[in-house]
Amino acid sequence: MRVVNVKALTALLGATLLAPATTLAAPTRAHRGPSEYGCPLFPASNSLNRDISRAPVDPSSARYIASIGLRGHLHPDFGSNPAYGIPYSVVGARQPRVPIAFSEYGSESDPGPYPVPPNAPVEGAGAGGDQHVLVLQRGSCRVYELYSAHRRGSGWEAGSGAVFNLRSNALRPEGWTSADAAGLPILPLLVRYDEVRAGRIDHALRMTVSETQSGYIHPATHQASSNSDPSLPPMGLRLRLKVSYSLAGYRGESLIVLRALKRYGLIVADNGSSWYITGAPDPRWHDGDLEQIKRVPGAAFEVVRSDAIHHRG
Repeated sequence: MRVVNVKALTALLGATLLAPATTLAAPTRAHRGPSEYGCPLFPASNSLNRDISRAPVDPSSARYIASIGLRGHLHPDFGSNPAYGIPYSVVGARQPRVPIAFSEYGSESDPGPYPVPPNAPVEGAGAGGDQHVLVLQRGSCRVYELYSAHRRGSGWEAGSGAVFNLRSNALRPEGWTSADAAGLPILPLLVRYDEVRAGRIDHALRMTVSETQSGYIHPATHQASSNSDPSLPPMGLRLRLKVSYSLAGYRGESLIVLRALKRYGLIVADNGSSWYITGAPDPRWHDGDLEQIKRVPGAAFEVVRSDAIHHRG
């Protein structure tokens, strides 16, 4: 098992990883869809991996962007500090499965047992927050995700849980949540260091906004609001960085992220601070480099046209 957090990576790979990387590979390879530990992070045809750089603009784009915040700025909610971002574990095919007791959303959760190790890192490291636990299983190529998770006996207790087959484009049942409010997977939408180091991100990135409307757009399957204001973004809304926004002056890790935002964009996945992009913590992130992302204003984004908004009472 490999746990992707500061302590594990430092122990496994050595303190040299703490030195920032200043040279990143050029984005030259053909698009085959993202992958991790021999597993596709959904097929290349999945909507989360779709190039939206030429998609038409949604007629309500200006209204949505104004509600999120024209004067707000992007914020990388990840870095070298394990207190920020959502960590994940990678386990083998023989990882023992343990019982999962669900509380808040048991009826919308995939039943256990899950192959979650006892030392799986928890988001926030006990400091509160959503306390997500993410586990990618090699071989089966499934990701097991928990919300509001903590140890309970030989297993875990969680508010909700979801299992995603990374070789399939199947969605959650209509109206079901996941470990995320929108019913989306979390791990495939994170900014991860290894893909940035390789020079290219081939998927949409997870973002939060302060308020959403009571609706969702596929591939999201769940709403987390009772507000009927149509100017608020629904879960699953897809945004992209405008082609007219110049990337001149950006460098390194931030440049790779911003290129991805022009090609694959952001997807609204949860309620939280507006314009926050979620990634996985890693000791190799150069936090000073990531600070560049905070220069990008909300006004630099537009919403792309997508499927119908679903409303469920």
